[in-house]
Amino acid sequence: MRTSTRRSRRLGALAAVAALTTGLLAGCANDSDDGSSNSDGGNGKGKTTLTIGTFGVFGYKQAGLYDEYMKLHPDISIKENVTTRTDVYWPKTLTRLQAGSGTDDIQAIEVGNITEAVQTQADKFVDLGKDVDKSQWLDWKNAQATTKDGKLIGLGTDIGPMAICYRKDLFEKAGLETDRTKLAEQWKGDWSKYVAVGKDYMKKAPSGTKFVDSASSVYNAALGGESERYYDKDGNVIWDKSSGVKTAWNTAMSVATSNMSAKLKQFDPTWDQGYAKGSFATVACPAWMMGYIQEKSGDSGKGKWDVAAAPTAANWGGSFIGVPTATKHQKEAVALAKWLTAPEQQAKVFGKQASFPSTPSAYSSLKPQAATTAYFSDAPITQIFSDSAKTIPTQIFGVKDQPIGTAITDVGILQVEQKGKTPDQGWNAAKSEIKDVLGQ
Repeated sequence: MRTSTRRSRRLGALAAVAALTTGLLAGCANDSDDGSSNSDGGNGKGKTTLTIGTFGVFGYKQAGLYDEYMKLHPDISIKENVTTRTDVYWPKTLTRLQAGSGTDDIQAIEVGNITEAVQTQADKFVDLGKDVDKSQWLDWKNAQATTKDGKLIGLGTDIGPMAICYRKDLFEKAGLETDRTKLAEQWKGDWSKYVAVGKDYMKKAPSGTKFVDSASSVYNAALGGESERYYDKDGNVIWDKSSGVKTAWNTAMSVATSNMSAKLKQFDPTWDQGYAKGSFATVACPAWMMGYIQEKSGDSGKGKWDVAAAPTAANWGGSFIGVPTATKHQKEAVALAKWLTAPEQQAKVFGKQASFPSTPSAYSSLKPQAATTAYFSDAPITQIFSDSAKTIPTQIFGVKDQPIGTAITDVGILQVEQKGKTPDQGWNAAKSEIKDVLGQ
């Protein structure tokens, strides 16, 4: 879910067209012409209207935070502008930041874009470090949004500790283990073991179902457990030499070249439909994915989904919110950003949709809503994600992290998975796209 102005015209155009013609993530209202939707908690008459630009489902509206804040501050009206995909959202946001106009009062920043924001757009954001107690957040989370001279341009929202969400009813029909603890033991320590379970599933797969939604899903999950990704600690691009990328790619290729994938592109309408139809039995499931599953699977999925520990501790995703200097309501926007990311509010979002907080003081009090727990078969959600969060490896992100990752998943892997290309051909297609991204 989630390049810059140097992004490939071809990939950017394809993403833009997809966002213009479909409603992918947002469930808040009707899509507008730029692939976004608006959510206004009040009529805004006679009030200061604060706009917040997000991508996907952040959970603020769903958890009732906007309504709560407006009740506490009757002079404030909040309007959320949701762009469905980050590969559309971020280029649009960059353009507006560079122009010094058109930004929302608060802008969300995905972790794959935070290094670019820190290194190239820091002067376009308010230094929030002066207004908050930075000790509330995980140190590494703050570090990702801090410039070399100490400016904090974004407040951490969630992180993405990993699990596997699975349809236990489909597992039972396929004759596989359904107990979450025993299942986790079968694939513990190695994503290739997860793939092996997929092969067993396909031997007796219920009609019309596959083991996993996509090879890209497996790639992102496996990479999330690797400390070495696309850049080294000195900021050098190493994606084509990275041992972490190689491991994740090879795992994804074992899925893409098999019959176990539904071959869906994540966050496209067909992926949403796959949830609703029960087309796949597992999905790599960072904490934020649980709210998405509930929304897209609907009432028919209640009690059928369960959660097991992932093969390795991993992180996928996580975001920040920042306040552009161009806003006319800087003081009010900073106050709202602080409130939305405070431990108490992060705990409320977790309670609604299991988005895992980046504020450790919230962990001891995390309680999923009864409806969420019931939806996922009474799985010990807090424990599973907390255990993962404690051992996630420290990862290095670079300026072009997000577009490099998108080139690998949406070009390289899809070439193999959907078009029948060989893994070498898929790799070369991704390499060509990444050269374009990097201006090489």
